[in-house]
Amino acid sequence: MKVRPQRVVGLLVTCLIDLFRPNAGFAAVKLLEQAGCDVVVPRAQTCCGQPAYNSGDARSAQAIARQVITTFEAFDDIVIPSGSCAGMVKIHYPRLFAQDAQWQQRALALAERTHELTRFLTEVLGISESGATYRGTATYHDSCSGLRELGIHAQPRQLLASVTGLHLKELRDWESCCGFGGAFCVKYPELSVRMVSDKVASIQKTGADTLLGGDLGCLLNIAGRLKRQGSGIKVYHVAEILAEMAGHAPPIGEGPNSQ
Repeated sequence: MKVRPQRVVGLLVTCLIDLFRPNAGFAAVKLLEQAGCDVVVPRAQTCCGQPAYNSGDARSAQAIARQVITTFEAFDDIVIPSGSCAGMVKIHYPRLFAQDAQWQQRALALAERTHELTRFLTEVLGISESGATYRGTATYHDSCSGLRELGIHAQPRQLLASVTGLHLKELRDWESCCGFGGAFCVKYPELSVRMVSDKVASIQKTGADTLLGGDLGCLLNIAGRLKRQGSGIKVYHVAEILAEMAGHAPPIGEGPNSQ
């Protein structure tokens, strides 16, 4: 019998998970290893360069992108537990090097092998059941980048549907932004607060006791607003529920790294 070689996956952890929610990164590793992947987390990885890119600093963004490409291009697949950062690598890296044919080719090659976590599990590995258990009623927030740039919507829901004890209720305004948008919340604080307040009101109307999502920036933003309003709704990265690691750390917005 021929033994199928393990896929060697490079995990791009993302800055926010590294700094604010390592538990989500450990959950991503667990899910990938359970799926039969050999997971490597390169120590040389840095920010994906999205803050510089969105601020119009193309030179800095290119320098960061070159470092990321060099660090990850040897892996069979690159998996990112964030639609925002995955969108940066898949969509915007090739655009960054539109005037540099050599680096654009390397960026395109990396982009083809880069996947958001739930899409990789469902569409690349063909996983439809998580085998996890979580008792509660949850609602799901779709991040703008994941939804609009990558089409991430059905994939996390497919996996969550198999979680024993979990009842998923959809948000009425599931397509609306939470108001985070990276530097947007800093540049336009009043507008950002209004947007996240509307999102929180929608979440509360579902009657859910848990909010899930795939982008930590959004989850930190919403968790902070929920906490300031005195809400008891728990917030987790979707990977934490699927890997049964929600209990390994306080909910997002609570504990030492709370917002």
